[in-house]
Amino acid sequence: MTERQILQAMSGLMAGMFVAILAGTVVANALPRIITDLGASQSSYTWVVTSELLAMTATVPLWGKLADLYNKKLLLQLSLGMFVVGSLLAGFSQGVELLIFSRVVQGIGAGGLTALVQVVMAAVIPPRQLGKYAGIFGAVFAVGTVAGPLVGGVMVDTSWLGWRWCFFIGVPFALAAIVLLQRTLSLPTMRRDVKIDYLGAFLIVAGVSTVLIWISFAGNEFDWLSWQTAALAGGGALLLVLAVIVEARVPEPVIPLGIFRNATVSLTTVASLLVGVAMFGGTIFLSQFFQISLGKSPTVAGLMSLPMILGLLVSSTVAGQIITRTGYWKRYLVIGGATMTIGLAALATIDADTSFFLLSLYMAVLGVGVGLLMQNLVLAAQNDVPAADLGAATSVLSFFRSMGGTIGTSVLGAVLANRVASEMEANLPGAGGEGGDAPAGHGAVPDISILPEPIREVVENAYATATAELFLIATPCAAVAFLVVLFIKEKPLKTTSGDQRLAEEAAAAAAADEEPKDAAPAITKAP
Repeated sequence: MTERQILQAMSGLMAGMFVAILAGTVVANALPRIITDLGASQSSYTWVVTSELLAMTATVPLWGKLADLYNKKLLLQLSLGMFVVGSLLAGFSQGVELLIFSRVVQGIGAGGLTALVQVVMAAVIPPRQLGKYAGIFGAVFAVGTVAGPLVGGVMVDTSWLGWRWCFFIGVPFALAAIVLLQRTLSLPTMRRDVKIDYLGAFLIVAGVSTVLIWISFAGNEFDWLSWQTAALAGGGALLLVLAVIVEARVPEPVIPLGIFRNATVSLTTVASLLVGVAMFGGTIFLSQFFQISLGKSPTVAGLMSLPMILGLLVSSTVAGQIITRTGYWKRYLVIGGATMTIGLAALATIDADTSFFLLSLYMAVLGVGVGLLMQNLVLAAQNDVPAADLGAATSVLSFFRSMGGTIGTSVLGAVLANRVASEMEANLPGAGGEGGDAPAGHGAVPDISILPEPIREVVENAYATATAELFLIATPCAAVAFLVVLFIKEKPLKTTSGDQRLAEEAAAAAAADEEPKDAAPAITKAP
């Protein structure tokens, strides 16, 4: 493909990714208002986020496997269609139960986009050139992340629109992406004789879901040391062990365990998991901190997140261009790991009185680190695997990054709920439960504007203390990710696309199969 054809195809791909990113970010500033409006709890706040991440995480490997069976463009359009259905359901939700279900549908669609966009990019763009386009991907990610909270804040603050339009706004973008993909993307159907491992997929989804349900409810609905914990944690662990056994035996596993024999894939997978924990778990509750602890409106809360997004935008775009020009990429992983760790450690010091200048500085540092790490981990893995394993390697990294985000959001959401409850109980005895004067972590999320001054101050400090603790917990995850990337071996970036490499590998395999046939007559004629 020429550069012009690649850019045309990228327009549809990036429009699809923009929609997926918008779905995850547009509700960030609206969630406190949505949860308050629906009379839901802090646990519900966490599950509105976690349900989409869980659905996306569980389905990424399945979408990757489907790409081996059916046309990738059709699958991309199908995932966008599911996103449209989920958005409409969310917009018309009258209760938190339907809202969470709709987020699951959105997450399934986002799983398809997460897996397939990167698989298609690797198929048509050589790794040496991929850094430049990955920079564009990072820019779209940043724009979508900036636009989402701002649009969501404006929607919530505009009386004649309201939070429901946070979900409706993505529908025209999704429909436009479907049309763009139809017009600009032309891919051959590389049909292979493979079967989807439905048993393995079920065991993975069931195991992960069980563990996450335990993490979300432990400490709120039941004690950490209880029979419910034993049942859920033990059951989840058993299901995951069974999943590993099944995946090791079936010919076409959802997550091919053999791919982890590649050291680069193993290390980038671990790093992606830790980046997911630190990035999603550490930042998803920032909007709540801005609105509750700092008393800002949803629109202002969206503007306050700009430093982090601008840091991500600049670092990913600039690093992508330099990597394409020079061919060196490991140094940016190392710098990104160190920078992300420093940013999270700095955010662990915030409280309700922290100045906006310091907050902006800390968020910008975190954004720079995430921008240097996220896409370049995928680039490193895609460059070091055979073309036949590109889909598997890409979906595995996406799966574990989403898994880290899901676990991080669930664990840190539970920590937040419990810490807010204990802070409230310590400063306002009797307010730590649902029936107190001021709701706490596992009661309803408070509407800060209607609370009396003394109670409001306690609530602000409680959420500030709890949010800082989340960043403190996320910091070691980032530090371990930094240590992991130090061991990744830098290898020269390939100059041929995934489709070209696949053809070369197929030709080489065919030639190898014919060699014994050619050699056989010479052996029989020997004296």
